[in-house]
Amino acid sequence: MGHQRFYLELDADHPAPTAEPWPDTFSLQRELAPAPDLCRLLYREVGEAYAWIDRSHWTDEQWAAYVAQPGLSVWVLRADDDPAGYFELKQEPGASVEIAYFGLRPGYVGRGLGSRLLAAAVREARALGAARVWLHTCTKDHPHALPNYQARGFRVVRVEEI
Repeated sequence: MGHQRFYLELDADHPAPTAEPWPDTFSLQRELAPAPDLCRLLYREVGEAYAWIDRSHWTDEQWAAYVAQPGLSVWVLRADDDPAGYFELKQEPGASVEIAYFGLRPGYVGRGLGSRLLAAAVREARALGAARVWLHTCTKDHPHALPNYQARGFRVVRVEEI
């Protein structure tokens, strides 16, 4: 059986979603100089259950080049000092920002953090000047991913078989 990939957008006039404050031990911060090892860890641990494989064989040099590229910002959610999850924003031409990667490490899934993290990703994308915020997900992703995106105002604009 095939899988589907969903492309979703948040309309420019849709307000950024609001979310409850982070629990006391949690904080979200932008990584001003993202460490390739941290990005690799988050990518592997967040994506392992969802068949994220496109970066699984990257070398240290590929990771370093990726995190240094202009227009990329990496935000990490931490519980005390433990990285709980993250999102990557990619600025594109025409006031467009992609939420390129997004998710929580396994020990943090199911704790009400995903909706807050997504709301933060949208707010930060808008702070970068995004009129268009978009992302994609697929049927291999967490079963709550698509409903979470849609509950925050994203609408499906394209579906493809993969």
